Amino acid sequence: GRMSGKEFYAWLMKSEPSEVSVDDVLGMPEQTVGWFGVRNYQARNFMRDKCSTGDPVLFYHSSCKEPGIVGIGQIASDPYPDPTQFEINSVYFDPKSSEVKPRWVQVDVKVLYKVERISLQDLREIPECEGMQVLKKGNRLSITPVTEEQWNALKPHLHRLSD
Repeated sequence: GRMSGKEFYAWLMKSEPSEVSVDDVLGMPEQTVGWFGVRNYQARNFMRDKCSTGDPVLFYHSSCKEPGIVGIGQIASDPYPDPTQFEINSVYFDPKSSEVKPRWVQVDVKVLYKVERISLQDLREIPECEGMQVLKKGNRLSITPVTEEQWNALKPHLHRLSD
């Protein structure tokens, strides 16, 4: 069959804007944030085993009034231990994790620019994007892979907002 490109080409990464918004990251040094607080093994494994520096990122606002893709970025580091797992006062503290054998990792994400919001409804209307994990019922994963075919189909719909 025809080559459909890479299966793990880009990443849709969900953040609650009340915690970390796309504007927050654009205001950070290097426009980069450590993707802390992932406590799901599948999402962790994506960061640990599949993410590569330079991979495109769709920055997604979740659990808010207007959820959707709001920014474009890229993976900006190799995986490293998520420091919040060791912080006793953090909601992300994990008493079963140790500095010697850290259970949770994160990668850095650099936001390049904001785009006009693309809602789940918008995504559903792009035929090649129907299979995206973010559209599947009951999908709670904060990080999901985007195939090269899905990325290429989505690209014409990504309208950069002027700074």
